[in-house]
Amino acid sequence: MADKIKITQIRSTIGRPAKHGRIVRSLGLRRMHHTVEHNADPVILGQVKKVSHLVKVEEV
Repeated sequence: MADKIKITQIRSTIGRPAKHGRIVRSLGLRRMHHTVEHNADPVILGQVKKVSHLVKVEEV
């Protein structure tokens, strides 16, 4: 896997469990179609896995 990943929020957290909203927020995503870059470490990958239905992930 690449050293960095690009995460984009593609679905809203409205109507989802509060925990999912907190995870998306902790990834640094603030609104729909917002993109952030993170190192591909186990913590980030675990968070992405929990909200995989709300985000799109690309290797950089």
